[in-house]
Amino acid sequence: MKKMILFLFTITLSVVLAACSNGDKDGDSGKELESVDKDKIKVVTSFSMIDDMVKEIGGEHVEVKNLVPTGTDPHDYDPKPDDVKHISSADLVFYNGLNLEGGSKGWLFKALESSDFSKENAIKTSEGVKPKYIKDEDGKKEVNPHAFIDPNVGEKMVKNITKSLSERNPKNKDYYKENEKAYLKKLHNIEDDYEKQLGDIPKKDRVFVASEQAFQYLTDQYDLKEGYIWAIDTDENGSPEQIKDLVKFIDKNEPSHLFVESNVDKRPMETVSKESGVSIYKKPIYSDEISKKGGVADTYLKYLEYNLDVLTNGLEK
Repeated sequence: MKKMILFLFTITLSVVLAACSNGDKDGDSGKELESVDKDKIKVVTSFSMIDDMVKEIGGEHVEVKNLVPTGTDPHDYDPKPDDVKHISSADLVFYNGLNLEGGSKGWLFKALESSDFSKENAIKTSEGVKPKYIKDEDGKKEVNPHAFIDPNVGEKMVKNITKSLSERNPKNKDYYKENEKAYLKKLHNIEDDYEKQLGDIPKKDRVFVASEQAFQYLTDQYDLKEGYIWAIDTDENGSPEQIKDLVKFIDKNEPSHLFVESNVDKRPMETVSKESGVSIYKKPIYSDEISKKGGVADTYLKYLEYNLDVLTNGLEK
């Protein structure tokens, strides 16, 4: 009898300890969002890429306010008083994470702290993405936030968005799931195109050179050799030493073209082009934002398709 009581006590204690352990891990990690019974929920997004994804999945059942305007650097945005008001009244806030918004001490979390917004309703869309790291000239290491350039990462972001919309607003769960299904079908087709078209380029010609080391997730995924002027944005982007190092890389690897991002100063790459004798591809490539409404890359899917066209034609000799 004593053995039986001891056995039951041990089992009970184990269950209690396990429950306590699971509750402490990562705060509210794994806990479903509190549901709201609304026909249209209010959503705030941190920048253009996520704004587009949320509108595609949420459709008529979301009202979206995007914080960082297209053409503005999402790394060092300065929130306005109205932004804090929008956050305070939101049902969900979606952000990229991976240090794009400056991390837990960056501008977005400061704005969250300035409002009465519940942080459990702030959703990191890059959840589940393995971070890659970049180093500056002094060896300082940072998380590379530009994971969404790889369409495979975009798929994870869309799934995270759908999951959170469905948990927060289960009334419209089936609607969100149907939109996700249609969206992912298009995205999978684009992923197949990336795999085939970039895979068809001879390995010796898969040499990609841009201004910044923003394309690391993409180049790793599709086996491209990446060259760049600077790794991390600093006050000395395009320094003589950086340009000298890239020209050496170009002389050794012989890329077909150089690429310039749509939102960076072209002059450093123009200097590289002049010194290396390799021309800049005629069209810009997009990195950390989609284009303005009506532009060639004004949705995430168009952004991916446009970049693939630029890559395919710019890498081939």
